Amino acid sequence: MTGRTPIILVVDDEETIRDSLQLFLEVKGWNVVTAASAEQALEVLARTRCDAAIVDIRLPGQSGDAMILAARPRYPDMKWLICTGSMEFAPGPELAAAGVTSRDVFTKPVADMGLLVDRLRQLLE
Repeated sequence: MTGRTPIILVVDDEETIRDSLQLFLEVKGWNVVTAASAEQALEVLARTRCDAAIVDIRLPGQSGDAMILAARPRYPDMKWLICTGSMEFAPGPELAAAGVTSRDVFTKPVADMGLLVDRLRQLLE
């Protein structure tokens, strides 16, 4: 990213998780916007140029993986991380085509936030 601080979108229906991720990422130097649902996230993306998103899979309404697939054609340069409470979640072929690999999936609660930050930095380079 040249000349501007990356903007990270955090999408999670749990307010405490959204708030704690936002604070943590802001302390690391990123700008952060949040959304409580996939629909809200798509509204944020329509008005804010985000560089990456951390998305929960289980959201009210549209799921996080469906949101990524819906957003990907409009925002092809965005990077995606998944932060889910589902221990058995693995990205399928559609998410793989959107650039999401098993390295981009973190299980809540994230045991080592340093790994998440490191992966986010790698994706943004």
